[in-house]
Amino acid sequence: MGEVQIEILKSIIWDRFKVRVEFGTGKVVYKETIEDPVEGVGHFEPLRHYAEVHLLLEPGERGSGLQFFTDCSEDILARNWQRLILTHLEEKEHKGVLTGSAVTDMKITLVSGRAHQKHTEGGDFRQATYRAVRQGLRKAKSVLLEPYYEFEMELLPEHVGRAMMDIQKRSGTFEPPVADGEISILKGCAPVSQMRGYQTELTSYTGGRGRMSCRLKGYEKCPDQEPIVEEIGYDPEADLENPTGSVFCAHGAGFVVNWDEVEAYMHLENTLESNEVSEEKKRPVVRQTRSTSSQIELTREELDAIYARTPDPVKKNRTPVMVRAKAQPAADDKWTSRKEEKKEEYLLVDGYNIIFAWEELKELAKSDLKSARDKLMDVLCNYQGYKKCTLILVFDAYKVEGGSGSVMKYHNIHVVYTKEAETADQYIEKTVRRIGRNHHVTVATSDALEQVIILGHGAARMSALGLKEEVELALLELRREHLGKAENDRNYLFDYLTKEDARQLEKVRLGEMPGKTGER
Repeated sequence: MGEVQIEILKSIIWDRFKVRVEFGTGKVVYKETIEDPVEGVGHFEPLRHYAEVHLLLEPGERGSGLQFFTDCSEDILARNWQRLILTHLEEKEHKGVLTGSAVTDMKITLVSGRAHQKHTEGGDFRQATYRAVRQGLRKAKSVLLEPYYEFEMELLPEHVGRAMMDIQKRSGTFEPPVADGEISILKGCAPVSQMRGYQTELTSYTGGRGRMSCRLKGYEKCPDQEPIVEEIGYDPEADLENPTGSVFCAHGAGFVVNWDEVEAYMHLENTLESNEVSEEKKRPVVRQTRSTSSQIELTREELDAIYARTPDPVKKNRTPVMVRAKAQPAADDKWTSRKEEKKEEYLLVDGYNIIFAWEELKELAKSDLKSARDKLMDVLCNYQGYKKCTLILVFDAYKVEGGSGSVMKYHNIHVVYTKEAETADQYIEKTVRRIGRNHHVTVATSDALEQVIILGHGAARMSALGLKEEVELALLELRREHLGKAENDRNYLFDYLTKEDARQLEKVRLGEMPGKTGER
């Protein structure tokens, strides 16, 4: 709006409402986006609350706005929780981390998440979702966007050069000018912040014969990002309404983890990194073919030259000769096949889950829980003797006030009692994360959620009934081996005697004493 229009509007307002109005220059509304894909993690776990969300943030096309998708299996996160997360993404204007401006032109995809059967509430996923977006923005390379004008100037040919120079100074671009009779038309685009007030300057140097019309084109990358960010002075860590960190729980209390340390505490794997690793594994490895010899064919002239330089020339062979040179070893000897190293086997057992899944132990636990624990420990000791693996039996002790946890050796197995505010599930997950990559780990539990989690960490799962069948088969096999060995260990006297001694003993057994044959 030009100055004449502003003066007319001020006059109309005064005539109608008797109010003096002044118009300012206004401020440019900036926006933000990202340049590279990144995975944001949000975790919200104060006491008796739980939610974790993983979001894939990808740059979108200019003008596309925010787009929300889900690429998460319902085996990992139920559909109702996925819909709730998408609702939370759509309901809020998410702020960037450069200037606190709204983010735009991004694809946000839900790739993973986790809920707790007892402790998760709807508000937990709201917090985890918001924190996942902010954590992803902090990790990514953010870009500041500003609005651009599409302009069209009508001016005399002698003023076109001045106008083109002014547009270049203002970080704008333009098309070649087009002549239309006595005037020239110049079209292009430039940042809104640079074009404010240019109408007055154009009118001044054209003597009122130049005109310019502008309309909003959209948002493009800001050419002067750093000075604008410094001028605004936004601190994302000081914005308490839009936190970048996550909340985790330990020892019965929640604690805040900064955005750059969240991945060290998160409970689910980073799907973006795991996908990149899997893609690397899928790529074919180009290897050089190792040849046993290399062939060089020499011509007759080359052979003649060699014979001439030889002190005692041999009889010349006028036919081409194949000279074989010793081949050099291939450069990729590191790709030679190696035998796979045998990994140590571990079996982690959720104690109380097994007790209340086996009928005989469940009945025993009704009268004496300690007896049920001891019975399970004895059964697993026998099973470990058959399997020859490292067996860890874990019992919940999270309700024991002041409990620091304990680990004891019971015959040939390890028995773990968790510390206060730590469940057996949490201990097993932590152990699987630590040893799952370098060892064969199997977890015995009937908790469906726990089975999904340990599968994500590379461990094998075994149900409570499956473990019972394994134990029964192992005990049956041990019994067969023991009975078979006892049968084979029987000793008979006649097996170790010579034929003569056996004949004499047989006579004694029949009553025929040696030297008294025929006597009565």
